[in-house]
Amino acid sequence: MAKEISKAVIQRLPRYYRYLGEMMSEGVERVSSQEFSERMNVTASQIRQDLNQFGGFGQQGYGYNVKKLYDEIALILGLDSRHSMIIIGAGNLGQALANYTNFERRGFEIKAMFDKNEELHHQKVRGIEILPMEELESFVRANQIEIAALTLPKAGADAIAGKLVSYGIRGIWNFAHTDLDLAAGVVVENVHLSESLMQLSYRMKNELD
Repeated sequence: MAKEISKAVIQRLPRYYRYLGEMMSEGVERVSSQEFSERMNVTASQIRQDLNQFGGFGQQGYGYNVKKLYDEIALILGLDSRHSMIIIGAGNLGQALANYTNFERRGFEIKAMFDKNEELHHQKVRGIEILPMEELESFVRANQIEIAALTLPKAGADAIAGKLVSYGIRGIWNFAHTDLDLAAGVVVENVHLSESLMQLSYRMKNELD
């Protein structure tokens, strides 16, 4: 049985990965936990505790080899292989996701978008075609799609998510304004943009006043 890692640690891993990538672009070859701490605004002890969950990777008196740690975290995050994904909902948010090229650099390849609006069918967003919902099942099965991003209204999210699971989708990135609770065998990441904005409002009110 795999060791259970806390959600807080998992949430910090992409930040470590991003900062390590920035260090590599600056030509930094090694970094101490204290130097890492100063960049990330996370305590050095927290960094060491987090990385020790996966084996540590550092050497006393040397710190961390930046390239090696970057590669190790990529493996932990599953970025060593490519992931095929689709977007359900070709409105403003769906199109914004399709236009974000950084996903591809991280190994997430958007194969198609789907929408029920006939006026959008067969249009392309950065070369990604918008297809009718009627073609969803056959496309997912034929192209071995792993991940679906849902950018559709709350009312349709549960029904579509259930169908996606039956088609073999393994992960759902959910932007619909509802928390999906699906059966075992699929991973759901619920993203609520309005909640993030309200957290920003709270911090402005309480940290700046």
